[in-house]
Amino acid sequence: MTASQVMALPQPAETALTAVLVLATAVWVGGLVAIFVVARVAYATLGAAERVAFFRGLGRAYGLAGGLALVIALASGAVLASAYRWDGQLAASAVVAAGLVAATVAGMAQARRMTRLRRDALRAPDNPELTARVRRGARNASVLRAAIAALSLALLALGTVI
Repeated sequence: MTASQVMALPQPAETALTAVLVLATAVWVGGLVAIFVVARVAYATLGAAERVAFFRGLGRAYGLAGGLALVIALASGAVLASAYRWDGQLAASAVVAAGLVAATVAGMAQARRMTRLRRDALRAPDNPELTARVRRGARNASVLRAAIAALSLALLALGTVI
């Protein structure tokens, strides 16, 4: 047991939790990268109506898989971290994890609003107010996606240091 550890988990439990953490983190981060790539291809190849339908389906499917991966990664990371004394790195990790959850929940809610807004804009293509709202919403979505990615990478870095 190192000086920073409060109590050691049994080695088989620590090994299993570490494997679960790595796998869940890979699914979460890999999903973020995949969504970025898929979005670029979808915008280049699909029409507006098809994109709305595609991303609605993708959001529902990935929301379940990615959300579950995030929950599993955070839970297994928390159990592994509980074996260590509370210090600045653990506090920073907790703050970043809370920010990641908040940004992800906000991103999911914003994505649902954007789906409705984009459908409305498709029904009224000559409505400048809807067009402007879609542009603002798209900018907000970009900021949220960037925040989710940055927080995910920050948490990954903090977890690696711990």
